[in-house]
Amino acid sequence: MTISAQQWLANNGAKGFMKKTVTNVVFAGLGGQGVVKASDILAEAVFRCGYDVKKAEVHGMSQRGGSVATDVRFGRQVFSPMVPAGEADYLVVLSPDQVENNLYMLKPGGVLVTPDMVDVTKLESAKSLNVALLGVLAAKMDIPLDKWKDAIAAQLPEKILEMNLRSFERGRTSAK
Repeated sequence: MTISAQQWLANNGAKGFMKKTVTNVVFAGLGGQGVVKASDILAEAVFRCGYDVKKAEVHGMSQRGGSVATDVRFGRQVFSPMVPAGEADYLVVLSPDQVENNLYMLKPGGVLVTPDMVDVTKLESAKSLNVALLGVLAAKMDIPLDKWKDAIAAQLPEKILEMNLRSFERGRTSAK
């Protein structure tokens, strides 16, 4: 019996092929900056696109302003929620002092998104920096804008939604 290459890939998973179709995103910052919320929004947006999504969180001493990191992995099929060191396609860092601590996660040629990519003084609230940085990330990813906005609406309370959508747009336009 002979099978086509497509059938073989479908039946065997083609681990090397599948690995290349998974996108790895790491968010890092300090407790209270919205690191987890930002990763929740990304996970929601890519889930709405039909991707398999896995997410992991490391809180540390986050309640006292300590380091927080979250991993989001998405693709056709994802087996593990953890992004291996040196394999992040995107690294989004919300606190400048956390950039150096987390660079080891970024793969060569990966995209680094940092707070200096958005003018915080132009945001209505500094607390929306996480969503503004998602806007920067959105400009660098191939995820439809409506999926991002729907995910933001699903993840944030109505009373702060419009402000955060404006912050998202500010980040998106600043990245171009």
